[in-house]
Amino acid sequence: MSSVDQAYETQLKNIQIKTGKTLDRLYAMIQKSGLTKHGEIREMLKRDLGLGHGDANTLTHYYLKSLETQSGQAATPGDVLAEIYSGPKAELRPIHDKLLAAIEKFGAFEIAPKKNYVSLRRKKQFAMISPATKTRVEVGINMKGLTPTARLIEMPAGGMCQYKVNVTAVGEVDKELIAWIRQAYDNAG
Repeated sequence: MSSVDQAYETQLKNIQIKTGKTLDRLYAMIQKSGLTKHGEIREMLKRDLGLGHGDANTLTHYYLKSLETQSGQAATPGDVLAEIYSGPKAELRPIHDKLLAAIEKFGAFEIAPKKNYVSLRRKKQFAMISPATKTRVEVGINMKGLTPTARLIEMPAGGMCQYKVNVTAVGEVDKELIAWIRQAYDNAG
């Protein structure tokens, strides 16, 4: 199991611990609500169970994926990344895996998968990872006060992240990039 899959499995286990309910019971609760839209289910889980946005989003995603699974088995956490890193973007997956492996060493955080990217959160989002093109992963860094460089690109105000770094090869996941992400991680908790 990859480190990404392990992170999702850990997040799902932590959700079960927080709520005192198994995934089957949580899925039954969602089904009983009659809600079918992702956003509605996520908001219900936040309201009724007190889950944070990332946990509610992840649980909703896996519930909806479980409905799509023909065999009746719940989808695995790696399914989200398999979708994001499919087709011509598949070759970028090793960059994502190396980033996440380094970030996991920082400590606890939530992984909130979206349609085209993965949001990394503590009390707030500190980073995002997205295969922006078939040759480039964008790493968004949510942190104020960094000095922009040719590599650390300042983003316009009002965006999801204040900075981004374009990564085109695994070797570019280096100490400098990880240090910037670590600063954002520390400030988000």
